[in-house]
Amino acid sequence: MLNRRSVLLASLAAGVAMTNRAHARAAQPATPVNFDVPEHACDCHTHIHGDVEKFPFFAGRVYTPEPASPEEMAALHKALHMERVVIVTPSVYGTDNSSTLFGMKARGANARGVAVIDDKTPESALDTMHQDGFRGVRLNLATGGVNDPNVGRPRFTAAVERMKARGWHVQLYTTLAMITAIKDLVETAPVPVVFDHFGGLEAERGLEQPGFSDLVALVKSGKAYVKISGAYRSSKRAPDYQDMVPYAQALIAANPDRIVWGTDWPHPDSSRVEGRKATDIAPLYQIDDGRLLNQLPVWAPDAGVRKKILVDNPARLYGF
Repeated sequence: MLNRRSVLLASLAAGVAMTNRAHARAAQPATPVNFDVPEHACDCHTHIHGDVEKFPFFAGRVYTPEPASPEEMAALHKALHMERVVIVTPSVYGTDNSSTLFGMKARGANARGVAVIDDKTPESALDTMHQDGFRGVRLNLATGGVNDPNVGRPRFTAAVERMKARGWHVQLYTTLAMITAIKDLVETAPVPVVFDHFGGLEAERGLEQPGFSDLVALVKSGKAYVKISGAYRSSKRAPDYQDMVPYAQALIAANPDRIVWGTDWPHPDSSRVEGRKATDIAPLYQIDDGRLLNQLPVWAPDAGVRKKILVDNPARLYGF
């Protein structure tokens, strides 16, 4: 039988658990890096989730992530020997890029940003963003569940049209099916095009899965970059995601000058979970980024190729 003391202790324990969950730490590397990371290496895909009081989330978001601070990111990159970073505005902020800018300012000259905009974003705002270090815009078709080419094609075209005058790139988080649907537009785009997270491929479907050959062809032609990032989003074979090896090697072999690498830290969980509302906290995935980075020499055994992926290609694409 519960007495008053037992009830009080249980309540205190529940309060502590809730506090810990509200302030859960984003993942830090558990595995040391096992190869020489070249000077000026860049993590090309990260996010900052600032204090919600200062950086409120977008009301139309489909998930709510835990916090992830610039200080935590700095610790991550110290462990990974990453000097430079690209911070991408996640879908949870809509077109508010202030949390991304907050993270960029904390990092200084070694940071670049990728913004989310809409047709209401004035050119003057883009001018200011350029001065602040933004170098591209992101279309997130995946998290929003946009699978219709009749929606994706005009959104891509509109983004390219706005970016061509300022030389920014257009980054897409999407699926292989959408890449196939917009391939002709990418081939004629006057700006660089970047596909997130292996182009959204599914490792278990094999190298012959529809759309992968189109992604490889775009990379080979030099018309698109691809981020070999977020392997855990394409593969279920944790912790090394060995089934991603042939995909990474195929993309790198197609054109090592069009490959960049990223952690996808702090690893937000944007999946739809039964019973979880968009406003409920979605715990961050606890991914060992040291172990993920150690896959790069498996994917690219040549140190010169790794330098292209980690240093030269990001410097060209993001203007470091």
